[in-house]
Amino acid sequence: MIDLHVHSNFSSDSNEEMEDIIKEAINRNIEIIAFTDHIDYEYSDPNISFDFDISEYFYEIERLKNKYNSRIKILKGLELGLQSHIIEKLNKVSNKYEFDFIIGSFHTVERKDLYNGDYYKSKTPEEMWDVYLDEVYETIKNFNNFSVLGHLDLIKRYSESVREVDFSYYKNKLEKIFNIIIEKEIGIEVNTSGLRGNYGLNETLPSKEILKLYYDLGGRIITIGSDSHDKSTLGDNFNETLKFINNIGFKDIYVFEKMKNGKINI
Repeated sequence: MIDLHVHSNFSSDSNEEMEDIIKEAINRNIEIIAFTDHIDYEYSDPNISFDFDISEYFYEIERLKNKYNSRIKILKGLELGLQSHIIEKLNKVSNKYEFDFIIGSFHTVERKDLYNGDYYKSKTPEEMWDVYLDEVYETIKNFNNFSVLGHLDLIKRYSESVREVDFSYYKNKLEKIFNIIIEKEIGIEVNTSGLRGNYGLNETLPSKEILKLYYDLGGRIITIGSDSHDKSTLGDNFNETLKFINNIGFKDIYVFEKMKNGKINI
């Protein structure tokens, strides 16, 4: 059991204390966990600040590593909100601090929020895919300092009409994205939050067909994460997810330490 996408109260959208999360992870037989709290510079909602004191964050993680080192491995991660116009800021934070693992995620497109629905206004479902994937492509073309792309098809989480667009429509754009990250040896995350009932997706992010495309193009670096903001969802649906990943052809999942990856057989 390895959960590489977990949020604590260092993220603005979680109230969970790190130590409580660790205790629950141990109870659930999770052997490796990465705290990946949010930093989203220039987030579209000015009333929310997705930022925190990284020195304090590292201090608390080190304290817990020392306390629980015989029972669980704890990694210093980050979920970094990517946008094409803030590359300089992204490079500054990712170069300054010694993280083990960085998830690069897109929560804001065109400086509009996905979560609250602003992004989806005045667009056809096809335009929603086009603009989103073009933003992903332009950003990852110019930014390298991250380990995996997080929940790549996130826009499906918040829009039923987006889910209805056939995969064939946006497949070519995904191929361009995968060709870049495969060349850069950047991976993708398999995020199990979509399997939780509150989103109505009943599939991982990204979906099986996207993961198969990545595999067919030669991509092998994948991680698994619950995207937990509440300790009750740690390691959610991992057994089911590992089975279908293996059925696609993946033989290993990856873990990162000091931004270097290592394989663990499924």
